[in-house]
Amino acid sequence: EVQLQASGGGSVQAGGSLRLSCAASGDTFEGYTVGWFRQGPGKEREGVSYLHSDGGTHYTVSAKGRFTISSDNAKNTVYLQMDSLKPEDTAVYYCAAGVGVIATMTGYEYDYWGQGAQVTVSS
Repeated sequence: EVQLQASGGGSVQAGGSLRLSCAASGDTFEGYTVGWFRQGPGKEREGVSYLHSDGGTHYTVSAKGRFTISSDNAKNTVYLQMDSLKPEDTAVYYCAAGVGVIATMTGYEYDYWGQGAQVTVSS
């Protein structure tokens, strides 16, 4: 069973950048889809991006063109590089993993979740 540890959150001004990390232990990410989700204050959880173990990626509209998901297999870590951050990106960000190829971002297909990382973007 894989355990996930998210890190890299923080506070930044609008237009700035942050990189979130999701480190796996107990298993590798091989054969998993790894996704990033977020939940802003007073909002429902929403998907941000996912990465398949074969390298395929997907971004939701809010993330496309500004965020980049990537992995370092040697470190068993998936990253979310967030550029051109906006105040509306303020949220707790979660990484999650599900076995196999998951092509949705409802969240229900992801079995393993890390703790959240707070991202705060000020205007």
